[in-house]
Amino acid sequence: MRYQRCLILLFVAMYLLMLYGGAVLKPGYSALSQYISELGATGSAHARLISLFGFIPVGMLAALLLLTFSAKVPVSGISRFGYWLLMFEPLAWIGSALAPCDLGCPITGSLSQLLHTLLGLFTYLGTTLGLVLLATTPGIRPLTRMLWIALAVLWLLLFVLMGLDSLQPWRGLLQRLAEWCVYGTLCIS
Repeated sequence: MRYQRCLILLFVAMYLLMLYGGAVLKPGYSALSQYISELGATGSAHARLISLFGFIPVGMLAALLLLTFSAKVPVSGISRFGYWLLMFEPLAWIGSALAPCDLGCPITGSLSQLLHTLLGLFTYLGTTLGLVLLATTPGIRPLTRMLWIALAVLWLLLFVLMGLDSLQPWRGLLQRLAEWCVYGTLCIS
């Protein structure tokens, strides 16, 4: 259990180092108004460094966490499939390094941006479905089921909100809230 706790702490530390260290390396970056992907955007300062030593390690640690806990989580059947759908998150981190967004992270743009957008869409929808399927875990209390569903709804709602033009000044904050809610719940669970 000590190894697993250390792994969680390492993930959290690496995530924060990537977010805040990357922000220090990228002049003008705002975690409130910009997507995290913009730290590694094509043509931005230190993008390759942030991608290789930020996005990829965070993704690898997230995948390692899911693999490490897979034998211990009390899921079975369709809820186990939901658990494995959460692997979209680590893939998105690694994918962001391999297919970085364009500056400003528009929905359309270069081939890399289109791949990035497609990966983001699959990630948010896959994670939403994964969270909903975790609510089907046998033996959990009805309140716990409702909380998993509420988390899935919150995750998807924040995804939709961050894409609205009127909320562009807050899209980074909305993305951070989504990440912190889901990642925090998973680490605590």
